[in-house]
Amino acid sequence: MKSFDYVTATDFDRAWLNFELDLPLKPGPNGTPNPFYIDRPLNPINELIDALLAPFYRPPKFFFSGHRGCGKSTELLHLLGNAEVQKKYWPINFSIREETDIIDIDFRDVLLAIGSRLFREYRKKGGDLPDQLLKELNGWRGRVEKEISKVLDGRLSEIELGGSIEAFFVNAGMKMKLEPATRMEIRQIVENDITGLISIINHIAAAIYSQERRIPLVLIDDMDKPDIDKARGIFHDRREIMMQPNCAIVYTVSSALFYSKEFNSIRDQALFLPNINLHPFAEPNRVNREGYQLLERFVAVRMDLRLIHPKALEQAITYSGGVFREMARLIRTSIGRTRRRKAARVEVEDVEWAATEIRNEYRRILDKEDLKLLKKVQETKQLEYTDRMRPLLQLLALLEYRDQENWCDVHPVLRRLL
Repeated sequence: MKSFDYVTATDFDRAWLNFELDLPLKPGPNGTPNPFYIDRPLNPINELIDALLAPFYRPPKFFFSGHRGCGKSTELLHLLGNAEVQKKYWPINFSIREETDIIDIDFRDVLLAIGSRLFREYRKKGGDLPDQLLKELNGWRGRVEKEISKVLDGRLSEIELGGSIEAFFVNAGMKMKLEPATRMEIRQIVENDITGLISIINHIAAAIYSQERRIPLVLIDDMDKPDIDKARGIFHDRREIMMQPNCAIVYTVSSALFYSKEFNSIRDQALFLPNINLHPFAEPNRVNREGYQLLERFVAVRMDLRLIHPKALEQAITYSGGVFREMARLIRTSIGRTRRRKAARVEVEDVEWAATEIRNEYRRILDKEDLKLLKKVQETKQLEYTDRMRPLLQLLALLEYRDQENWCDVHPVLRRLL
């Protein structure tokens, strides 16, 4: 597949591609910023970079979160391209969904994925590991395969774990992702020797450091996708184990965990990526010009602004609520309607139509109690971490903002519904 070219669109065909909703922005050559990347004021990723560059006794662990669509994946890739980070660390970035089933995820899956990706990525980039480590890895692999073979009554050929340590990691990951029964067996065997797995991770990390003179840094994306119970099981119940690997790690974490009492267990290493403020607290009719200009730039680098009426652009920004993904969604849906009208420019009516489409989606899933709570929040702007409010925040029916203090408001497309 041809690589994506980050060029400003002068027609709707190209603009449609540029507003793809799942388009994390990889840094350019030598860590240069992606042409589509838009920095935000007081960006927490700068705080995370500073923390990674600070001295430490043990490689640090951080928990990075934010609402769906706020740009977490893009910010992690931006961190990955930082020259100072690359000088101090040997970084890798991967999505946990590539390694296991994120609907049924467990702390053992995550640890196995960390060890697997460290080994595979280092070998893929041409790194040589000491023979003694390879011997140790193959000994560990043999013990695991032997246990699996026992549990599955000798049916080792069915799970295809034999071969090199690299093949073991690849095939074990595939089984963890696709086969629930085998997943449970591998988890049990891993848990019986969890210290052995952590030791393997630490030995791989130490070998990489000895060769590269840089500390391995693992950035794990999409760890925010599992539900709150899975997140608790990994980051609260097993927090101490998740801190054991002797490499730096940035875990993405579900925003729901930030709205629970269990957040206290990770608060000292947690950072939250907020939405863009479009108006001050409790003043919905007063425009935050800096926020509007930022989202205008978000559109301008992707599409020639002559393709959209200024009033339509302003309305789309208002409806986006300061969420990058919602902005892309509104513009893309508006472009689709404009194309069907065979018009030369996105007009206010196209943006209104796109907003109505989003509003109708919410209308199907929000009940009377939800609407009552939304109306209350619209009046008070108070952020309360209740079981009722948490799913509305995850659905983006409620949007969180940060000035000096946290506050929230309803998604702007829902105001008419209320």
